[in-house]
Amino acid sequence: MEPSTSYCFPCNPPINIFSSETSSYSKDFNPMNPEDFRHKAHKAVDFIADYYKNVETYPVLSQVHPGYLTNLLPETPPDTPESFDTILRDVQNVIIPGVTHWQSPNFFAYFPATISSAAFVGEMLCTCFNVVAFDWLASPAATELEMVVMDWLATMLHLPKSFMFSGSGGGVLQSTTSESILCTLVAARDRVLDEIGVEHIAKLVVYGSDQTHSTYKKACKLAGIDPRNVRSIPTRVEDEFSLTPIVLQEVIKADLKKGLVPVYLCVTTGTTSTTAVDPIIELAKVASKYRMWVHVDAAYGGSACICPEYRHFLNGIEKVDSLSLSPHKWLLSYLDCCCLWMKNPNLIVGALSTNPEYLRNKHSESNSVVSYKDWQVGTGRRFKSLRLWFIIRSYGVKNLQNHIRADIQMAITFEQLVRSDVKFEIVVPRRFSLVCFRLKQFNGFDTKGIEFVNKKLLERVNSMDRVYLTHTVVGGIYMLRFAIGATLTEERHVISAWELIKEIANTMVNEHL
Repeated sequence: MEPSTSYCFPCNPPINIFSSETSSYSKDFNPMNPEDFRHKAHKAVDFIADYYKNVETYPVLSQVHPGYLTNLLPETPPDTPESFDTILRDVQNVIIPGVTHWQSPNFFAYFPATISSAAFVGEMLCTCFNVVAFDWLASPAATELEMVVMDWLATMLHLPKSFMFSGSGGGVLQSTTSESILCTLVAARDRVLDEIGVEHIAKLVVYGSDQTHSTYKKACKLAGIDPRNVRSIPTRVEDEFSLTPIVLQEVIKADLKKGLVPVYLCVTTGTTSTTAVDPIIELAKVASKYRMWVHVDAAYGGSACICPEYRHFLNGIEKVDSLSLSPHKWLLSYLDCCCLWMKNPNLIVGALSTNPEYLRNKHSESNSVVSYKDWQVGTGRRFKSLRLWFIIRSYGVKNLQNHIRADIQMAITFEQLVRSDVKFEIVVPRRFSLVCFRLKQFNGFDTKGIEFVNKKLLERVNSMDRVYLTHTVVGGIYMLRFAIGATLTEERHVISAWELIKEIANTMVNEHL
């Protein structure tokens, strides 16, 4: 028998939890006093309402210079409270000058970030409850409302039951298209690696067109796809910059000869540069020969498909594996909000699920409920479905359809105005509410000269502080993008913007005569 060993621990005096030293650290303020909140929230709502009412009076594009805010704010935080009125006054005087006003009715850049009073109230309630809805038990209403709303939207889009909870699929709210692509890409990757072995990950190859969103390459990098195996297939103006099945098949066959394994195809419905639409049916047929995952990125154009006359842009959707669209672009929902539907959610759950002991409960263990933490990259998630629930209930499908149609009609008006002036041309066909145009060749200018002239036109238009446009280059052609869809935009803003563009163009033409 080994000799026993005794341990001696130092004796510390007991801590008096009621000592004056301890009590000095007790809370002397209530960070969520209901009446204080009511008072501040009323002031904030008045501020916001006035902002929307007067947003047209601000320069659309911020006029500040880099570092402006550092020079205006103190280097150190305050030790004592500042009044709410003082803070709100600084928002007006310090923050707003540095804001590019996406909600201005004269914002025609990028794609719109739409808003609505219904979505705002839904967001307020989302913030109010502040649930962390990673699984069903964490907030049953958050999980189940999301399931209901995703099926509602699927019904509005006439998606097949294979994408709905009421069928064999399901949907989830991601933050952005980037996350939707990443999650589906990881699921597609693991499906193939389960068959061929993880040691062959370097053989995986994925496909998209040269018009696929730039975040696609970022998602591929995060998913461990060799950058050399990310195919960006060239498109042509003759094909209206959409991906053609013949070229796709040729590229795939060339990769097979190299011993590579096709795994994923990203099809786009409404590309960022020109809203080009890839042919879903034909591309899905090609991909099916090689058992590739097909994802449709309809971030912008997909919203228009709630209108029967535009639903054909999603023809063939029953042949793909997943679909995403972003209601914050065109369905009146604030950023961020991206809907992702999948035919086989088990594949994404298998790729992304975690099951730590501290999150286990009888409901999730029984597999009888949805745990949305396993449908996304992170764990925590907000009650974002409230926004869409409020929007759909407050406006109804018919008003949402008419909202889309009104924006497209304004784009048709702008397109007609451009065509009425011989100095301009429409570069690519208009499909939704984006018009791509430019000044045509004049006075013997070559291609470089025309590009310079259009760059100068864009610079001068934006320098007037009255509107904001952006550009793109597709097929070597520099063009201006006029994206209509800001919630507050009316036809008069579109006409006024055209008059400004035309006036500046006339001046420039006269300068070169």
